[in-house]
Amino acid sequence: MADPEERELTLYVQSQKVVANFYRPGPSSAAGVAPESGLPTGPGLTARSDPEAGMLAGEEFFLSDDQARCVALAEELAEKRGYKVKVVDVARVGRIERLITERLRGVDKFPVLIGAGSSRLVGPEAFTEEHLSEMMPAEMRGTRAFTYLKVRGSDLERIRGLLLSFPQVRELHLLTGDWDVFLVLEFTGGANKKREVFDFVSQRIREIPEVLDTSTLIPEYSTSKFPF
Repeated sequence: MADPEERELTLYVQSQKVVANFYRPGPSSAAGVAPESGLPTGPGLTARSDPEAGMLAGEEFFLSDDQARCVALAEELAEKRGYKVKVVDVARVGRIERLITERLRGVDKFPVLIGAGSSRLVGPEAFTEEHLSEMMPAEMRGTRAFTYLKVRGSDLERIRGLLLSFPQVRELHLLTGDWDVFLVLEFTGGANKKREVFDFVSQRIREIPEVLDTSTLIPEYSTSKFPF
């Protein structure tokens, strides 16, 4: 099982800063003089005597849509696979701190996801479900089993179609050598499904007339880098 520290990832993003100016005009007279103040008013000006009027300036930060999509996808998959993602905005940290961060040396685009060891994803195009799943291997739900088959060489295409019609058959591979077919089976609903696996193999697969022999392996523990 993964160490708790290996289940914590850091996602570096780089927001953009925008200065938002909000102008609220003060009351003015027809002569262009603010009442009570005697200060001139007009377009772009405001009466300074009005406490609620004036120019309010503040710094706002925002993420581009492609980075926001990456953050949402990473957080969604992390929750499903039992990981935590810490989001750090490099635009909001000090320049010196950013320069001494070894993890980001040589990085010229964001976002950047840092995982265990030296694994990383750089740039929006790298943030796919497949790549994120590789970064966050997780214990598999249910039970998987692997079955080798020897089949009589008749209508192989019919046998293939029949095997794939079973919902428990997730993958089918044709082989050369002692065995002819390799199946990946999956059974949902929790662990300890060994009896269900062997019942399925003996009662469904071995009942196919062309199947001559089978050999099934059931792992004790499974981790997957593939999307669930």
